[in-house]
Amino acid sequence: MPYRWAKVQGLYEDTPGIPLNWVSFDTGVAMSAAMASGDIDIAVSQCVPPFVVATSAGQDLQIIDVAVSYPDNDNCAVQQALEIDQTNATTALPGLAVAVPLGSAAHCGFLRQMDHFGVDLARLEIVDMAPPDGAAAFAGGAVDMFCGWRGSLRRVLESGNVLLTGAEKKALGMLVFDVTSAPAAFVAENPETVASFPAVAAQANDRWNSGGNGAAEMIPVIAQDGCMDEAATAETMARFIFPGVSDQMSAKWLGGGAQAFMLGMAAVSVATGSNPDRAGQRCRYGQHRAVVDGRRRGIAHRARGAFRRPRPPPAAPRCSRPRRTTPSPATAARKWLPSTAPRWCPKGRAWMSAGAWSA
Repeated sequence: MPYRWAKVQGLYEDTPGIPLNWVSFDTGVAMSAAMASGDIDIAVSQCVPPFVVATSAGQDLQIIDVAVSYPDNDNCAVQQALEIDQTNATTALPGLAVAVPLGSAAHCGFLRQMDHFGVDLARLEIVDMAPPDGAAAFAGGAVDMFCGWRGSLRRVLESGNVLLTGAEKKALGMLVFDVTSAPAAFVAENPETVASFPAVAAQANDRWNSGGNGAAEMIPVIAQDGCMDEAATAETMARFIFPGVSDQMSAKWLGGGAQAFMLGMAAVSVATGSNPDRAGQRCRYGQHRAVVDGRRRGIAHRARGAFRRPRPPPAAPRCSRPRRTTPSPATAARKWLPSTAPRWCPKGRAWMSAGAWSA
């Protein structure tokens, strides 16, 4: 994303109010949790599903801007051999096995598409699979339909076809985007920071949207900061849309369109009973995310798992030791045959001999 170029160039260093500390995140859920605990102040490129889940649960978050839109980089596809398209989707889709990463933006898009085609979810075999696993299952014929993003979607499209293109999804109000979000209290207390921080991202977006040499020079910088090769970075960003400030303020986005979309997303999830507790644990790609932490400590770069309840340690195994007894006259000929490898007894913290009596 263009903000990476601005970060490397040091353009964020002039942001007033607080020093910057960039921390990596794997998921939007971890971002919401970190903002709830006060560990971070601004989340860049948070997936919409975890934002909706967090705010629905009472967390007071606000959207600062639209970070990125990717309608062509997140979609569902069906096996080409099934010959299913928009004309027969309503009758042909029931009964199919679908690989969907539950709780992700792809899951929400899947729900909206099924609602659009009038397909009853109860008549589908929905399998919770991460996009790479879903793509492998799709290639092997284990599932008939796939929903996911980025590289996995590109592989699936080699033998599958989408039901709705990105442009068609946008025309139907099916937006796919990430936001820059922040706690409402931080927004109220730091108006200058909240105004200048997205302005830097907008400057980088404008440079990218202008194309030419300016955009070409950004690719190596973005690729290095995002731990990707330049070809993959260019291919991925070509599928992304970075709305300008005027576009974001229009009715299509923050002027009402984004709000209506999120409300519809929540309504569809509630109506279908498909709003899992782990909504948003998977976003379209697992690259680094950035946050601002000017007041408190940072948190681990790998946030996934940091908020899980730790499992209790396993109980120490019970130790048993074969009893050595003086043999009776009837067994006087038998001998004790010790094993060559004594056992370690954790409970007694000692090596225990093991063996058996000869026949």
